[in-house]
Amino acid sequence: MQKITPHLWFDKEAKEAAEFYTSLLPDSHVTHITTLHDTPSGDCDIVSFELSGQPFMAISAGPLFTFNPSVSFLLNFDPSKDKNARVNLDRLWEELSEGGTVLMPLDTYPFSERYGWIQDRYGLSWQLILTDPAGEERPFIIPSLMFTGKIVGHAEEAIDFYCAVFKGSKRGMTARYPKGMQPDKEGTIMFADFSLLGTWLAAMDSAGEHTFTFNEAISLIVPCETQEEIDDYWEKLSAVPEAEQCGWLKDKFGLSWQVWPTVIGEMMKNGTHEQIDRITQAFLPMKKFDIATLQKAYIGSRREKGSMRS
Repeated sequence: MQKITPHLWFDKEAKEAAEFYTSLLPDSHVTHITTLHDTPSGDCDIVSFELSGQPFMAISAGPLFTFNPSVSFLLNFDPSKDKNARVNLDRLWEELSEGGTVLMPLDTYPFSERYGWIQDRYGLSWQLILTDPAGEERPFIIPSLMFTGKIVGHAEEAIDFYCAVFKGSKRGMTARYPKGMQPDKEGTIMFADFSLLGTWLAAMDSAGEHTFTFNEAISLIVPCETQEEIDDYWEKLSAVPEAEQCGWLKDKFGLSWQVWPTVIGEMMKNGTHEQIDRITQAFLPMKKFDIATLQKAYIGSRREKGSMRS
């Protein structure tokens, strides 16, 4: 099963950032780089990479969106798996700190003896935590959603909604704010996690005076094998018609998703420059992706096919 893939929007730094992140974590590497030509943002680099088994995708497509802490990446350092977990946590913290901004200092907290939250040099947010090895196993990297502003208090509703949309989903742990933790309301989500398509995500409410919420800088790619899957996810998730473009949509909480046919990844990886250019021009006007149209563009005209065989 293909996992849900976080997608990161950079101005010009996608390749540089991917190389930086893969240099920091074990079992990490860049898997593919493609350049799309003649898009509204000019030529755009698309970089696929893995960080400790979690797939990511990044694009350099201009300064349209900026990362903020509404979506961060929780890194679980588990002493039961790594005797040097604390040392490795501290080392990674130092590397992410260079040119970055500390959001919560690396320190001891009631929920962990070693935890910190930081924005790196590119503005991407990471939560580093020394985990309690008791309980069900979790992956090293977990995308984490913070519900702020107008959607604060809706984390549990969102989790229930996502678990209803994605078949085979499941809830994990849930910790609620107790009484006396104003401005957060008693009973709202302090931390919860859940699994969609085999990918663990986390969510929390935060009623502080935040000036940020979800935007397109970070979206979640949903892999689809068939047009029927695309149609189903699109109908259930899309709630902002004006945000629909090139397979992107926004749900009722403002979170951005990309409903992607897996075949487009194969086309981008295996196609010639001409084929990639044709499918790029085919999908740019699309809102919801149409697999048949993309395949037709990839194959090209009969004349082109004939010239390729000769």
